Amino acid sequence: MFSRDHIKQSFQAAIPIMLGYVAIGIPCGILEDSIGLNALQAFLLSVLFYSGAGQFMIPNMWLAGGPIASIIASVSLVNTRQMLYSAAFAPACKGVKKRLSFLFAASVTDESYGVNVQKFSTGEWSVDRATMVNLFSQSSWTLSNVVGVLVGNAIGVPLAIAAFAMTSIFICLLVTQKWTPENALAALVAIVGVFACKMIGWSGPAILIGAVLGVCAALAFSWAKGRG
Repeated sequence: MFSRDHIKQSFQAAIPIMLGYVAIGIPCGILEDSIGLNALQAFLLSVLFYSGAGQFMIPNMWLAGGPIASIIASVSLVNTRQMLYSAAFAPACKGVKKRLSFLFAASVTDESYGVNVQKFSTGEWSVDRATMVNLFSQSSWTLSNVVGVLVGNAIGVPLAIAAFAMTSIFICLLVTQKWTPENALAALVAIVGVFACKMIGWSGPAILIGAVLGVCAALAFSWAKGRG
């Protein structure tokens, strides 16, 4: 467990995630600086909370004037997916010490989930290596957030640029999707839902509501098509 070879393999697997986290972690740190968080607070938030989408949502919703209850509810709902990621790895954790299993489950994110799923599918991966992928990724994210706070505090990067970082990520993810009728419908309904929410003044939860509506529409369409 945690041998030199395992550490090297985990680091190599985590490099693409770590580089990606630098690109989005710094803008996230700039946004955190905009709502008054200092470097230590950003560090603790990244270590204890560790949610890219959630950490972008908090300052964006705060700057938009969203109420605390709305911010907590929105971020909590967005992060429920983490429970599914952890549950998916339950079979791989059989016979593994509880402390290691807990650390592994607590540090899974979208990106490390994808990498570790691919690695586990080869049959030559282990929970200790998967955990190190998570921790290397989290380290990159944490340091990038801290750097972002320091950069934002020093030179005053325009918030519009930093805030667009998460939007640009979602655009990239959308464009690279395999286009199916379900995906197209989900994207369309989500866009309409966000626009409608903003038109009636629900700017805070607009993205969350739009996303939920899009997923529900795609699921309903898929179900109807399966029965047809």
